[in-house]
Amino acid sequence: MSTAPAPGQIVAGALAPHPPHLVYAENPPQNEPRAECGWEVLRWGYERLRADLQKKQIDVIIVHSPHWKTTQGTHVLALPQFQGLSVDPIFPHLFRYQYDLRVDVELAHAIVAEGRAAGLELQPMENPKFRVDYGSIISCHMTRPTWDLPIVAISSNRAHFDFGNEVGEQLQVRLGEATRRAVERTGRRALLLASNSLSHRHFTVEPALPEDMTHEHIYHHGQYLWDMRMINHLRAGRSRQALAEMPDFIDGAISECKDGSLTWLLSALGFPAYPAELYGYGTVIGTGNAIMGWDPARAEAR
Repeated sequence: MSTAPAPGQIVAGALAPHPPHLVYAENPPQNEPRAECGWEVLRWGYERLRADLQKKQIDVIIVHSPHWKTTQGTHVLALPQFQGLSVDPIFPHLFRYQYDLRVDVELAHAIVAEGRAAGLELQPMENPKFRVDYGSIISCHMTRPTWDLPIVAISSNRAHFDFGNEVGEQLQVRLGEATRRAVERTGRRALLLASNSLSHRHFTVEPALPEDMTHEHIYHHGQYLWDMRMINHLRAGRSRQALAEMPDFIDGAISECKDGSLTWLLSALGFPAYPAELYGYGTVIGTGNAIMGWDPARAEAR
């Protein structure tokens, strides 16, 4: 594995799901609630991902989140710093997190410019009181809990919901290509994170003790079959086949891929034909979550 990549490239990509339960179970100082344990398979998967990423020279993390939804185009964080309290609206008893993050403003504006040049509607988010979404925060924390790198967060446009899965997928492919061009033009060595689960039908009632793993399982077998089909495509380097099946996967598994994060990532990586690394798969309140990584340098060395 190369440890000194040339500037201006995506050095790694990861599918980095954002259940707040994972941060809750880690007990970091930024998060107020305390846990005993829980969801170890996924948390250990993140540990293995972090160990591989530590071998990389990374300048910036770019994260695409389903929980920053925008109807008027795609928005990109574009101020040097954001601070505040992030509270998960569904699980406020698990996630009340004080965040303080830096943004690579030059890269953010480059993504906006490249997206506009490709005919997309992009806007820089320059409201200093904007509350950063918890999906972006959780994925970045689980991937880089030291918070020693700037980030760029990208919203999820609602084209999938307003115009259909096929239209939404086409827009995310173009956004991924624009992101790659911006990374190359600014000379950044970037890590890209798709912050989403796979299957996403989840329980509506949780146990009295959230971290009681005797209650944790996939919602139903059909979701599991869909998850395994998609994971196997990615592990075999069939990312274009995954893209072709994505509209059906979204509907069949009620997948959080409907917000476009995974398609954006695969597009930015150039639809890799090399295998993705599966670091862990597990369920959180019935949803299917896979932690996966793509290493272009490893593919070049094959």
